[in-house]
Amino acid sequence: MMLLRIVRMEFQEEKVSEFQELFQNIKGKISDFKGCEAIHLYRDQDQFNVFYTHSHWLSVDHLNKYRASIFFKTTWAEVKVLFADKPRAYSLIEKY
Repeated sequence: MMLLRIVRMEFQEEKVSEFQELFQNIKGKISDFKGCEAIHLYRDQDQFNVFYTHSHWLSVDHLNKYRASIFFKTTWAEVKVLFADKPRAYSLIEKY
């Protein structure tokens, strides 16, 4: 079952370019992680300091292994100091 993960992140206005540069440097490593089918970054149309990541995972287990990895923990530590507000994450599965 495919899992869609959406994370909304609001950054301090003066930290936006720092986040964009960091994301450019790490997105390939995220997409290479076992079970990650795709990752995309979107910017809010009205709030220039709000971004969303949209990633596709083969399963919840793959996402959880990624989130437990040293790479994720190290990267998240770098990103979270740039936030202006708490991030919000959503995990969605297709059911019909």
